[in-house]
Amino acid sequence: MKGSDWRGRAACSRLDPDIFYPVGDGAYAREMTEIAKQACLSCPVRAECLRQALETGEQYGIWGGMTPEERRDLARRNMRRRRIDAAVRMRGLAR
Repeated sequence: MKGSDWRGRAACSRLDPDIFYPVGDGAYAREMTEIAKQACLSCPVRAECLRQALETGEQYGIWGGMTPEERRDLARRNMRRRRIDAAVRMRGLAR
């Protein structure tokens, strides 16, 4: 889907947005994070949501079922993988 067309089909569009932006790290914030992640599990546009967050560097909230920390870890792993792939290609070892 182009742009943000997917948002109208998102499971979260029918929920309180505050659930997806828990504040702090206490029990209430952890509970809200889990509720948000559960809502994302069955969302038909979860991949588009996560892609949007990764492409724009979204620093806050639960997107695609992932916290900001989880998205940073995922982006870091993907970047490392791309660097390794590039190094292998530069050495003429790619298949």
